[in-house]
Amino acid sequence: MPEKIRPRISRELSVGEVARRIGVAVSALHFYESKGLILSHRTAGNQRRYGRDVLRRVAVIKVAQRLGIPLATIREALNTLPEERTPNASDWRKLSEHWRSDLNARIRKLTQLRDHLDECIGCGCLSVESCPLRNPFDELAETGPGPRLLDPD
Repeated sequence: MPEKIRPRISRELSVGEVARRIGVAVSALHFYESKGLILSHRTAGNQRRYGRDVLRRVAVIKVAQRLGIPLATIREALNTLPEERTPNASDWRKLSEHWRSDLNARIRKLTQLRDHLDECIGCGCLSVESCPLRNPFDELAETGPGPRLLDPD
């Protein structure tokens, strides 16, 4: 019985292969690279090549973006991952710890917003004295711009 010949699997992927495998546009990969979120190198023919770990990194980037995590924060977290090897479960666990407190703070803020909106939407400000959004005479302007009562940070 003849031995089956296994196709050679390249350890590197072209930009088109990465885009197809992860479901993003090539331009998104170029953008992520320009922001320092992923790395590639150039072949002798000046073509981009990515390590296979870029598939996991882009997946994390996409999930983090959906959660509203800023790209700079994503980059900081990804920079904690090893470059000399594919990240393992322990590496990914450490990365997630960076986001845990931020996500918990976001959850608290969203819960607070939801709870106050239940009181406010449709009220027509008939009870101005007890309104959680009330800021008479713009007193909170000195503490900074934006909604200060719902966003105490």
